[in-house]
Formats: sequence, C-alpha cells, structure tokens
Amino acid sequence: MNELVKVVTYVVAAIGLLATDVARAQDKFPSRPITAVIPLPPGGSADPVMRLVGKQMEESIKQPIVIDNRPGGGGNIAANYVKQAEPSGYTLIMGNTSTHAVNATMFANPGFDPIKDFQPITTLVSLPLIVVVPASSPAKSMAELAAFAKTKPGGLTFGSQGVGSGAHLLGEMFKRMVGVPMVHVPYRGAAPAIQDLLAARVDVVFATYLSAGAHVEVGKLRILAVTAGKRSPLIPNIPTTAEAGFPGLEYELWYGMLAPAGTPAPVIKFLNQEFVKAARTPAVVEMAKQQGADVVANTPDEFAKLIASDMARLGKVVKDAGIKAD
Repeated sequence: MNELVKVVTYVVAAIGLLATDVARAQDKFPSRPITAVIPLPPGGSADPVMRLVGKQMEESIKQPIVIDNRPGGGGNIAANYVKQAEPSGYTLIMGNTSTHAVNATMFANPGFDPIKDFQPITTLVSLPLIVVVPASSPAKSMAELAAFAKTKPGGLTFGSQGVGSGAHLLGEMFKRMVGVPMVHVPYRGAAPAIQDLLAARVDVVFATYLSAGAHVEVGKLRILAVTAGKRSPLIPNIPTTAEAGFPGLEYELWYGMLAPAGTPAPVIKFLNQEFVKAARTPAVVEMAKQQGADVVANTPDEFAKLIASDMARLGKVVKDAGIKAD
C-alpha cells in the first residue's frame, strides 16, 4: 500500500512539473509570428518602413513579422480590426497621425477610442511636410505667400491628399493665420496634387519631400518651409514654419506601433525594446532620412503623450474648420 502511495505521489509531482513547464513555454513571448497591420495600401510611405523594421526585428526575436495591409475607412477598418484582436501582442497596428489623432474628431463614430482601446508601444518615425509652390509663383518665402494670398481674389487654392489629411489641416491653419479666404482642392493622393501644382492649377501644396522633392531638385517647384519643430537634415537650408514667421503651423505625420488595450505590460516592454532596437539600425535610419523623416523610437509613455497632444491640437483644427469625413 505504501509503495502505491509513493507511486501516486511521484506521478502527481511529475504532472505538476510538466504543467509548470508547459505554462512557462506558453508564457514565452513571442512563440509564433507577429502580425503588423498597416491601415494603408501597399506601396505608400508607411509600407517600406514597416517592412524594413520588421525584417530587422525578425533577426532579433527569431519569429516572422507578417505585414497585413488593411486600407479603407480612413484607417478605421484596420484600427477596429486590431482593437478586437486578442490582447496578446501577436496582432499590432502601425497607427499614424490620422488614425490615432485626427479621426476621433473628424468621424462621427470611428468605432474605436484611440486612447482607451490601444496600448502605445513606440513611435517609429516622424515625417514633416513641406510648403511647396510652383517655380513660377511670386512667393519666395512664407511671408510673401501670405502677402500673395491677400492680393488674390478669393484667396489661394491649396491642394491636399484628401479631406482630413495633414495637408488639408495645414491649409486650414494657414488660412486662419493669414485671415483670408482659401480654397481647398482635395485629391486622391499626393501624386495628382503635385501634378496640378506643377501646372500651376493650384497655388500651394503641403506635401512630403518624398512626393515633391524630385521636382524641387530640377527647379520646377520651390520649398518655402518645413512644418516641423526643427529643420530637416535632408534640406537644412529650408527654415521651419516657426522660423519663417508662422509658429504653430506645424504638422508631422508619425507612424507608430500600438497593441490592443489589455496587452500584458511585460509584452509591451519587450515589444518596445525590440521595435526601438530595430528602428535605430543604420538601414532604417538611412531609409527614413531618404524620405525626409526622422527615427523617433520613444517609450510607450512618450508615445501616449504624443497621441493625446495631437488629438487635442489637431482635433481643434478639425472642429474649428468644420471638417467632416466624406
């Protein structure tokens, strides 16, 4: 009888150890591929950055980073998909200024709360816009652009990549600062806006250097300012909007990683360390530079403060201008 008790005891202990080992194996993160959802179609400025960051990160975590492009709804489709995902760290979103700062005000019901429904991991990169005019424009500075606006009947026409885009918001900010009417001309993306700017069918466009830089280099377009708090290392001779006399005329398109709310803190900490390390590799830094962007790679708390700040500041612009989603 005593031998039977001993055997049972050993079996129970073995099962307990086995269960502990299984639990530890399950707790090990990551133990399978991580999906990074991009709320934009393939080929945009976000796509190559995420793919390169993912490639750098894969070498460190020994698991694949699967890119899942889910465009539509101004980014709301992707955001709602990730919001509803299991908060395990295996489904993330590469959010941006529109999805997690502007949409909360612009859409009557985006379906998600940028703060309550997500846990920030890190801002990857930040991309300022440039104020660009045709080479034939009489404006060679921001002050001259403002003066030109005051002399033109009906005000300037400004092109954008669409309603609620950074270019649209900047145009609304500039209109209020100058105190004259301006006509917003929305396009389906940056390319057609730049084409009409080249033909002088619009007076000014707020664009990325990636979309306008090639035309600047051959003298067809002129840059007046950079819409960031500091000069761009890609075009260091171009002043910021504040230096050009328009403080507050700022907008930076940032891309950052977020997880569903409720994702365990140790997982967030691990993801932050790995994404920051990947973003700071020379390959990613060089790619960002060529796009006129800066690698940010900050903490979850710093990213959370950026989201809250931009939601308040840009949300006010949206509200004051009466911008509504189509």
